[in-house]
Amino acid sequence: MIASLKIACWVAAACLLQMTLLPRYLLDPFQPNLIVIFVIYLGLKLPHRFAGVAAFCLGLLQDSFSGIYLGLHAFSYLCIYTLLSQLADRLYTDNRALFVLVVFVGTILSALLNLLMLTIFSASQGVYASLLPALIPQALVNALIASLFFGVRLPVEEAR
Repeated sequence: MIASLKIACWVAAACLLQMTLLPRYLLDPFQPNLIVIFVIYLGLKLPHRFAGVAAFCLGLLQDSFSGIYLGLHAFSYLCIYTLLSQLADRLYTDNRALFVLVVFVGTILSALLNLLMLTIFSASQGVYASLLPALIPQALVNALIASLFFGVRLPVEEAR
C-alpha cells in the first residue's frame, strides 16, 4: 500500500511539473515529457496488466491538459507500454544505457504514432510541419532527463 502511494506521489509530481511549471520556464521543443519517461519506466520495470491501464490513464490525463484530441497520447502510450512489456522479459532492464536508448526511441515512436493518427483522423493539412522539427530535440531532452531519472530508486523496484 505504501509503495502504491509513493508511485502515485511520483506520478502527481511529474504531472504537476509537466503541466504547470515546465511550460512556463522552458521553450517548447526543450520541455521534457516526464509522462512518456514514466510510461517507458513502467513498461520496462513493471510488466503487469494494471500498469497498462495506468499508462492509458496517464495518456488520457496528458490529452486532457494538452488541448489536442482526446485519446491521442493514450493510444500511443498504450502501444509503447505493450511493446515494452513484451520485450521486458527478453532484455536486461537494469542497464542505464538501455533505459536512455529506449526513452529516445520511445519518444520518437510516440511522436510518429501521434503523427500517424493525426494524419488518418484529422482533416487539417500540414500537421507534420509542427511535429517533425521538434522530434529530435524532444527525444534528446527526454533521454537526458531519463539518464538523471534512472538514478532515483522508485517504489516499483522496492515492491519486487
